[in-house]
Amino acid sequence: MADTNKRQVASPSKKRGSQHYNISDVAKLLEVSPSTLRQWEHMGLMKPARTPSGYRTYSVEQIDRLKYIQRLRTEKNLNTEAILHLLGAAGQRKPMPGNGAAPDSSLIARKLRKLRKDHQLTLSEVAAKTNLSISFLSSLERRQVNASVATLRKLSSVYGTNILSFFEASDRASKLIRPRQRKQLSNEPGVRIELLAQGQISMEPHLFRISPGATSGGSYHHDGEECVYVIGGTCEFWLDEVEHYVLNEGDTLYFSSAQAHRWSNPGPREAVLLWVNTPATF
Repeated sequence: MADTNKRQVASPSKKRGSQHYNISDVAKLLEVSPSTLRQWEHMGLMKPARTPSGYRTYSVEQIDRLKYIQRLRTEKNLNTEAILHLLGAAGQRKPMPGNGAAPDSSLIARKLRKLRKDHQLTLSEVAAKTNLSISFLSSLERRQVNASVATLRKLSSVYGTNILSFFEASDRASKLIRPRQRKQLSNEPGVRIELLAQGQISMEPHLFRISPGATSGGSYHHDGEECVYVIGGTCEFWLDEVEHYVLNEGDTLYFSSAQAHRWSNPGPREAVLLWVNTPATF
């Protein structure tokens, strides 16, 4: 249900905590979009109350928390996972359902730690190279938080590998891949990435399933070119923070992977994308 009502949903009161504001009011106060607030809610950063009609309402205390979250994003440059960890909300989100088994987070944590040790890097050195906090990187290696696509991309760049290397290797190459055989390349709740081919391939086709409000967790870039076709739903893309595209069902976006790109689902339902990278650098 839309949250575009412009009225205040509760009568103002002098008593702190008795005032409640709708999503449009809060978005203007924080200078963010309503879709950003819905995204934060989906990621577990905030859970507003609802009116009998289904509209979101925010208390003064919740607005204070949102202001703090906004400062962490803009002043400290922390991503969602780091903020969740800092606020003590890590581990509260549930994995997304779907075909195939979800990646083993302990496997990902072990591989991240091994790669760092193999490269003889400290957490402080990796933090400096990725702009991620030391505490967040430590929590990743201890399975206390999940990593977004952007985070995995940053880490793969530091370690001279790709996102695929963080997950269990395919048994063998195969021309035919059944749905149950697809490898999942994300352990981030709300984002499901299924690899549609395996073996020594020059193109890397994926099926993305992005829940409402879910995002890439920031921008990332790499070598190659990409083509995205929207099977269903809506997805927003930003390229180099200059180009902005809203893709709907049937739309296609083709761009250079060297452009810093980030994405999110601003719509009310799951976005399903056919996404092809070439060469296989994801």
